[in-house]
Amino acid sequence: MFQIGGLIVFCGLLAQTTALLNAQPLPLDQTLLLEGTPAQDPSPTDLAGSLTDALSNGLLSEGLLGILENLPLLNILKTGGGTSAGLLGGLLGKVTSVVPLLNNIIDVKITNPQLLELGLVQSPDGHRLYATIPLGITLNVNTPLAGHLLKLAVKLNITAEILAVKNEQGKIHLVLGDCTHSPGRLQISLLNGLAPLPVQSLVNSLSSVLNDVLPELVQAEVCPLVNEVLSQLDVTLVHSIADLLIHGLEFVIEV
Repeated sequence: MFQIGGLIVFCGLLAQTTALLNAQPLPLDQTLLLEGTPAQDPSPTDLAGSLTDALSNGLLSEGLLGILENLPLLNILKTGGGTSAGLLGGLLGKVTSVVPLLNNIIDVKITNPQLLELGLVQSPDGHRLYATIPLGITLNVNTPLAGHLLKLAVKLNITAEILAVKNEQGKIHLVLGDCTHSPGRLQISLLNGLAPLPVQSLVNSLSSVLNDVLPELVQAEVCPLVNEVLSQLDVTLVHSIADLLIHGLEFVIEV
């Protein structure tokens, strides 16, 4: 008799507990799932962050850092080996005035390539975006003038114009417009500290040449990569951003 009474009490407690649990509110995401409430569209600020993240990740996955590390910089600084064609030949012509000093360079290796935090701004008319792509490298310069490796920190920006266009089938794409660098905006600093006068003269000459040739060299490699990344962006992200650009709507971007 005692066992039957205890069982009845236990069943009553179990039923009460179950009722209380059923009465508890569901977590927010489960409530939305059950009610079928659509998610809110991301804000323009969220879209800006999503775009810069996607561009950064895309550039890295496409091998940007390896491309920077393997730029043929020494070939440009050395004029030996005859005349080169194309971009390399054009750049070689810019270094002839300082060749005597540059001949003291035995080797140049690029290390520590970096993609820094991208910036994003909108044109005044609202129809274009400008992505600033800041890059950094370290140049290790081997020259007998110094007796040790000279280390130069180099930073430069590539600016990519992003446009929204429709193709003949009516599909919307984000495409690359102008892709440029800012002349004279190359930042070069000697990481070894102070250098004796002959070495400092070499560094100054090298900096002058790099200001002329390095941005063009980087631009020629990076800009096609940006175009490739734009073509591979998530379709939902592309449509959301393109809708803002086509209609010239304000793109809220935090600096």
